[in-house]
Amino acid sequence: MTATKALDFYLPDELNASHPPEKRGLRRDHVRMMVLDRTTGEITHDRFFHLDKYLESGDLVILNNSRTIPAVLHAEWLRNTVQLAPEVEVRLARRRSEDIWDALIVANPVKTGDIFHLSPELSATVIGEKENSPLKHIQFTKKGTELFNVIYALGEPVRYEYIDQPWNLDYYQTVFASRPGSVEMPSAGRAFSWELLFKLMRMDIKVDFIQLHTGLSYFLDDQWIQTPEDNEEEYHISDRTMARIIETKASGKRVIAVGTTVVRALETAAINGALSGVTNLYIDQQFPLKIADGIITGLHEPKASHLDMLSAFVSERHLLRAYNQAIDTGYLWHEFGDMNLII
Repeated sequence: MTATKALDFYLPDELNASHPPEKRGLRRDHVRMMVLDRTTGEITHDRFFHLDKYLESGDLVILNNSRTIPAVLHAEWLRNTVQLAPEVEVRLARRRSEDIWDALIVANPVKTGDIFHLSPELSATVIGEKENSPLKHIQFTKKGTELFNVIYALGEPVRYEYIDQPWNLDYYQTVFASRPGSVEMPSAGRAFSWELLFKLMRMDIKVDFIQLHTGLSYFLDDQWIQTPEDNEEEYHISDRTMARIIETKASGKRVIAVGTTVVRALETAAINGALSGVTNLYIDQQFPLKIADGIITGLHEPKASHLDMLSAFVSERHLLRAYNQAIDTGYLWHEFGDMNLII
């Protein structure tokens, strides 16, 4: 297991974005953007809607079109038909098959065979547990689309402590999200509007999509620190998209990954040749990037493993200087915050 070596710094609480930009009077594509030059470390401050100024004709922007599911569910807890609690929280963590998920059940101790009644039409049974993890394997009484439909009807989005009030699931979606499966929003794509995407395309900047379904990143207990290798995520890249990537690279143009999820999927495919599968790839400053030439991402909290990945694009010295400048100038962090282009 690799311990994350990510940068540490002080992040003031007031820079944790607790409201979506739309609730702060901003269009989603008008959040701030810090542009960081991979080679020189030069920092430019702009607005995300001006992204086209930093890209060139022929560049290819790859987005993750995984759709966020409302992964926090509430259930009655039963053991041998005896009610142990009228309501406990069940947080979905990762889909394993059409009817089996890894889940964090906020109750203790949960045993194999325990049943969770989520509604009159849906229950789940604990069928095992993940090794060295608080996650349980649960099997639902529905599967596939039918299961997703009930989850969407019952659940609410995962919300961490810096989000001080519940927001509708729509605020946790990118405008182009189409394939349900992400437990947490693939948030780097959130700032894109259709106007901006069409603006890029009019400038002959190409846009394409992959899927990587994000897993649960935090287990509500600091006893369980999940490394990137522990975090297995399902991804899919189409043959057509990979052909466009190869063509872009061959023509000397750049592939810009929108989010650490996209980098993870693309670089996994480059290593193992599989366009679909599960990845637990850990990327740090020693990692030789084969596909991604730049990244559009949010701002990541101190010691987050995502910062290790960013150090594969730009030196830690340049990255820390940029982050300190972002803090000094009041950039906002997390999924509802501001953006960072490293190119």
